Amino acid sequence: MWSFMDGFSGYNPILVAIKDMEKTTFITKWGTYCYRVMPFGLKNAGATYQRVTTILFHDMMHRDVEVYVDDMIVKSRGRADHLVALERFFERIRKFKLRLNPKKYTFEVTSRKLLGHMVNERGIEVDLDKIKTILGIPMSRTEKEIRGFLGKL
Repeated sequence: MWSFMDGFSGYNPILVAIKDMEKTTFITKWGTYCYRVMPFGLKNAGATYQRVTTILFHDMMHRDVEVYVDDMIVKSRGRADHLVALERFFERIRKFKLRLNPKKYTFEVTSRKLLGHMVNERGIEVDLDKIKTILGIPMSRTEKEIRGFLGKL
């Protein structure tokens, strides 16, 4: 059983180190300012957010929870275990004041698309919608058809 959640404004709770605040300085007509929390768009923001979520869920990772940047998955073998895992997950979310996008919740499913792949009880599989066009291309029979096909790639 799987439940999928999506982080929302995930970078905002991450404080910028005092020594690094000057690196985020910007000037407006009202004055000079710097960010106290991590702004969206910094080169290493995604990696930093991933590191923070991995630390926050360290004891649940790869057992009850999987996190890829802002995509979070709670997983379990049965419904009772799943409810316990969800409760622990949401306690951790509340404790560290993380925000999730409720429009992207999916609870207690056995499969779902994630990052362009299908995740299900068998593992990670190719999303057939992504390869439908390729599967529909007729078999090339001549050298000219093969060159034409390769030119489309």
